[in-house]
Amino acid sequence: MYSLKELEEIVKRCRRCPLSETRTNVVFGEGDVSNRIMFIGEGPGYNEDKIGRPFVGRAGELFDKMLKAVELTRDDIYIANIVKCRPPNNRNPLEEESKNCIEFLRWQVKIIDPDIIVCLGAVAAKNIIQKDFRITKNRGIWYSKGKFNIIATYHPAAILRDADKKKDAWEDFKAIKNMYNKICVT
Repeated sequence: MYSLKELEEIVKRCRRCPLSETRTNVVFGEGDVSNRIMFIGEGPGYNEDKIGRPFVGRAGELFDKMLKAVELTRDDIYIANIVKCRPPNNRNPLEEESKNCIEFLRWQVKIIDPDIIVCLGAVAAKNIIQKDFRITKNRGIWYSKGKFNIIATYHPAAILRDADKKKDAWEDFKAIKNMYNKICVT
């Protein structure tokens, strides 16, 4: 099995899809491998591509505030994305792009071995929970897949676009913290 560092080096050399041709940086993910909760977004945006870190723009600032509201920090979690390179104009990753990159995410999950996976947005949920996932209908529901407890909530960028989603996201984050306390805090 690869180490996270070895896997990151492989991803940095990836040329499986056209996203590799326009990226500034691969946004592999970040956090400690001992973290038991993993958040997964759709893909890097402009700021993430420039810096090479996940969730660093306005959505990242909101994400940090959401974590803080439930007494978590980035030190408590691992963050990754479905695709590791920025789609043009911050569009959602195409299905083919997601398929090309999902193997890398599966390796990340295998290495990190979290107890909880949180899908941030519909793209992540469709790739991890089920293809026909509807974020407005199915968010906030816990799914069990193997050893993983999986939930989806709104992506912070969606909340920035529509403040009405904030209340539901807050309920989801409280449920995430409750599950974290239940199975991760010893």
